[in-house]
Amino acid sequence: MMVSALIERELTRVGSPVRNGVFVAVVGPSGAGKDTLIAYVRERLTDDDHVEFARRVITRNSDGATEDHDTLADAAFVEAEASGAFALSWEAHGLRYGIPASVDDAISVGHVVVANTSRGVIPALRARYAHVAVVEITAAPEILASRLAARGRESRGEVLARLARTVPHDLSGPGHVLIDNSGAAEIAGEKFLAVLRRSVAYADVSGLV
Repeated sequence: MMVSALIERELTRVGSPVRNGVFVAVVGPSGAGKDTLIAYVRERLTDDDHVEFARRVITRNSDGATEDHDTLADAAFVEAEASGAFALSWEAHGLRYGIPASVDDAISVGHVVVANTSRGVIPALRARYAHVAVVEITAAPEILASRLAARGRESRGEVLARLARTVPHDLSGPGHVLIDNSGAAEIAGEKFLAVLRRSVAYADVSGLV
């Protein structure tokens, strides 16, 4: 671990935000296409070692069709959480999610870290990291319902009921970008890619201050 990363970790422990890099939080409702767009930009940034894509830990087995993640049972997740294994963790839809603590080190050395997160944890992210970009992926309600129904996990009625229960979050603030993914993934993907390239440029500059 680099000395600068050790310093940043200690500053974080006593309350100072992790600086230099940028945490890019990808948020949005189920069916908006977050995993699709993350895969799109990841493929186009394979040669950029300043951008890292956080591998989440979830208390759900990987189905091979969506996000490739690490899996822990509930008890093991709670134990890992208590030991400080996660920079950020939350619960949603009966599952537990965690972002590995290693992202602190990546950001402290000026990297851009991209992660699929919950809208409800944005305040915690903004407190933990000095530079946060929030990329909110949306789609028309009928498209969300169609995509979710196609997964086969819920009936169309259950999907519509879940969408109706969605609680809005105020994500306004510095670094918030709204991207509509109702159309071709390439259109939204290029907008997302532009956000990441701006974040890399910003991290390069902020690390010199």
